[in-house]
Amino acid sequence: MDREEPLALYVHWPFCLSKCPYCDFNSHVRDEIPRARFGAALRRELAHEAARMGATRAERPVVGSIFFGGGTPSLMAPETVAGLIADTRTLFGTTADVEITLEANPTSVETGLLRAFRDAGVNRISIGIQSLEPEALRFLGREHDAQQAVTALEQARALFGRVSFDLIYARPGQDARAWRAELEAALALVSDHLSLYQLTIEPGTRFESLYRQGRFRLPEGDDAARLYDLTAEVAARHGLYGYEISNYARPGAESRHNLTYWRYGDYLGIGPGAHGRLTRNGVTAATRRHRAPEPWAERVERTGTGAHPEDMLDNRDRAREMLLMGLRLAEGISTTRFTHRTGMSVQEATDPDIMQAAITEGYLTHDPARHTLAATPAGRLRLESLLAALVL
Repeated sequence: MDREEPLALYVHWPFCLSKCPYCDFNSHVRDEIPRARFGAALRRELAHEAARMGATRAERPVVGSIFFGGGTPSLMAPETVAGLIADTRTLFGTTADVEITLEANPTSVETGLLRAFRDAGVNRISIGIQSLEPEALRFLGREHDAQQAVTALEQARALFGRVSFDLIYARPGQDARAWRAELEAALALVSDHLSLYQLTIEPGTRFESLYRQGRFRLPEGDDAARLYDLTAEVAARHGLYGYEISNYARPGAESRHNLTYWRYGDYLGIGPGAHGRLTRNGVTAATRRHRAPEPWAERVERTGTGAHPEDMLDNRDRAREMLLMGLRLAEGISTTRFTHRTGMSVQEATDPDIMQAAITEGYLTHDPARHTLAATPAGRLRLESLLAALVL
């Protein structure tokens, strides 16, 4: 990998207390969670990957961020989190300002456990609240109520310097007035970062079945666009700016781990179903782990890793991925860095006619002097269809 850039480490914990009806993540419910077994497997896989990257720590990239995601990582034993952080420091080394994030749900955290995670080395917490409205929480299948959410946020803010939480909007029957009121209430609680996602229907989820049956409808077209615009407007009034399609932060409080993904940096993913992008000698490999938890653990126990064979990405693969990720950001893509990472210019990777039309219609901006290509707010609202036409 490019040794000038730190590595991001993603640790996937696959277990949840229940499966939310909108969720298509690799999450699983078990009567009894095998915490010790999976904690040991995660630490073994991390050590295996470190050895693959170099015989000594000096040969390995330094880690700039660690993200415990899932699933519900706050169901992990704090000792496992502490062990993985300590292993990362020993095996790789970390930057002085390493960002260490752990996702949590209000039902699975309480003051003692949050404090234990902080003492383990976590310095940023991300809480999956999803709504502050009781009816919406029931619809979304959440196991906490609004007061539990507020209490969890208060506890988190007392313990961590950086706190983020998630909300889902564009729900059935939600109009601009209702969303404004809920968002204002949330922003009164937020610390420095908020993730705001429009509800989408994902294949294989319970919501997909209900939606196909006509059991509910979602705001679409102009209605959805108005909710998106309102989100940015209200967040900005509170000092949080949309640095990515669904993420808002005070300047300097952006998620450094997620910025690694969007800027197309290298990241190592361990745990069931985790993906990664690792560059060695100028060649980028797409990595992925076995998705099912128990078979993944069996592979790790037998061979040290639950990884599938790597896919080597050519220049066009890398260019396509960097455009898909980078245009989600308000800052856009550095065209100089694009060429460095992909071996292609932006012009070689995109349809020139579509590019010019998108610029003319106000969906993209290209600044040759600053070497940037960016989607405008209107472009980010239409990014999926725009990218389908633009990227070769």
